Amino acid sequence: MTLHRAPWFWAWVAAFAAFLATWSMSAGGGGGAALAVAALTFGSFSVLTGLGQMLVITMGPGNTDLSIPATMTLAGTLSLKLMGGMDGGPATVLAGLLSALLIGAGVGIANFALIRLLRIPPIIATLSASFLYQSLAIWSNRGLRIKPPPALADFTTGRDLLGVPNLAWVALAISAGFWVLLNLSGFGRRVSAIGQNARAARLAGVPVARVSAATYVICAMMAALTGFLLACFSGGAALNMGAEFLLMSIAVTVIGGSSIAGGNSNVPGIWAGALFMYLIVSMLNSYGLGAGVRLLSTGVIIIAIVAVASGRKAKP
Repeated sequence: MTLHRAPWFWAWVAAFAAFLATWSMSAGGGGGAALAVAALTFGSFSVLTGLGQMLVITMGPGNTDLSIPATMTLAGTLSLKLMGGMDGGPATVLAGLLSALLIGAGVGIANFALIRLLRIPPIIATLSASFLYQSLAIWSNRGLRIKPPPALADFTTGRDLLGVPNLAWVALAISAGFWVLLNLSGFGRRVSAIGQNARAARLAGVPVARVSAATYVICAMMAALTGFLLACFSGGAALNMGAEFLLMSIAVTVIGGSSIAGGNSNVPGIWAGALFMYLIVSMLNSYGLGAGVRLLSTGVIIIAIVAVASGRKAKP
């Protein structure tokens, strides 16, 4: 396969072009470096949620997790509430992280139970369940904004290695793990097989139910981890902290080159999609456009990219 035919190539070209366009409007000599740091920092959150969503979408048409924003809010709220009652040491950070991941695992199990036991379509099941998770977050929050432990807040906002944001290193390490999982493991081959043809995969002996359950659990755990990190980064959990990731996780997956029809995932493209989306919003902000115009412009750009990608894949 030549480079320009790689599914992630044009996504990276678009991200680089958006970077140059935004940089050209930045004031000061350090504009490029500052923009790169910001893109890596905020793009990391989109990468983490995008990786989980990509895994679910790879399962085939109809598989999408719309509970990601509510899961982020619930995990961020409860984990910070737990850490707020502890001494702030390393054990506090570990307890908060584990609690967030356990919440994510519970959400994933609940989502798949609705899909499997009640035969509810994944989009409806996860969207309906999200109202329950959001309600739990509101009930537990009660208007309080608990601050994260100082060491954890410093880590999520810091750049301790080569000037690259710590969050970017975390997202990169997890991305590498996902690449190995999807491309070099039996689990990844099963996920792709189900996405290409679930009936054929079942006849071939693939445990479709167990693999599907695992994908929804992993996706929810990634959302919970993102909520935990975002709450620590922003100084506390907010009830609307995950709102923008409802469609963002889907957008970065599709823009990055993963097939929305399932069966084909693309980890490098997730990074390109996440950086592109952040840079596009930054560029629109630089023009001084209102929130409504920015959202409309972003939606048009996403639709155009998906349309072009779909047309290209449809050609023989």
